[in-house]
Amino acid sequence: MSTQFRPGRLALATLCGIALTMIIGQVVNSATALSILTQAGIFALFATGVGVLLKQNGMVSFGHAAFFGLSAYGVAICLQETNLPAEFIILISLAGTLLFAFILALVIVRVPGIAFAMLTLAFGQLFYQLAEKSRGLTGGADGISINWPDTLFGISTSTLLDNSVIFTISWVLLIVTLALLACLHHSRFGQTTEAIRDNPERAAFIGISPTFPRALIFMLSAGITGLAGILAAFNSGFISPDSLHWSLSGSVLMMVVIGGYWHVTGPALGAVLYVVAKDLIGDLSTHWLTLFGVLLIVIVVFTDNGLSGALRTFASSVRRSSAPRHP
Repeated sequence: MSTQFRPGRLALATLCGIALTMIIGQVVNSATALSILTQAGIFALFATGVGVLLKQNGMVSFGHAAFFGLSAYGVAICLQETNLPAEFIILISLAGTLLFAFILALVIVRVPGIAFAMLTLAFGQLFYQLAEKSRGLTGGADGISINWPDTLFGISTSTLLDNSVIFTISWVLLIVTLALLACLHHSRFGQTTEAIRDNPERAAFIGISPTFPRALIFMLSAGITGLAGILAAFNSGFISPDSLHWSLSGSVLMMVVIGGYWHVTGPALGAVLYVVAKDLIGDLSTHWLTLFGVLLIVIVVFTDNGLSGALRTFASSVRRSSAPRHP
């Protein structure tokens, strides 16, 4: 059930989220906890990018790890091979990811269903193989260390890499991205892409070409994923072909399904749960993925649109039960 869009409430929620993030960054003293939460924020951003593609286009991608890894490789290689400012390299890497994704999308979004998923898988594995074989440029299977400059955007790199600071950066970017996507979903363009998703033939009949809007959504999805890749590379100072492998795309798809993609915060919720559970369950069992698979089955079978759908249903039930009953 759709709800009325209230920009004021969204702005307030965004500011409260940012303020809470800053407080947590200062209050939590555990470096391990902040590191896990930082990874959760980065993968939440990745999952949000995949979720946009599912919600707006109704398309499943098994190759989005390509954009996650390509943006990071672009930064690493340019820092290694050129003398350009790091800030400029980050921007052109993101711009290059967006441009490549848009050109690719103009071709593959025309292909429906499972064929689209297989095409994304093929492209993703192509770049994975290129990264493994191009040893002189990418370091091959060993990966490549990223030599960040002493300062970035006028701030000391060591300060930015402080556990509380990188946690705050990743989560603030996530919150702002979610807020912007909420605006997109309620905009005319967002409603148009949803109409195309639901019935592309009828949309074409009334004069709406499906290809261009779908390509823009695919580009947006890749851009969010690329931003997550750069954040991950900055956080770890390292990039390897594993960041391009289809298994990473599959893991993120699992996060999206667990969280639910019909609500803007669903994929991020699933990613946070996945990363935190991986750390907690992994300490207790070497078969943590099996346990998590059971949780995935339970969520898919017994909830409507993942955890976000379940939470919304529960909140609606609470509101109905607490509402005054008139005779």
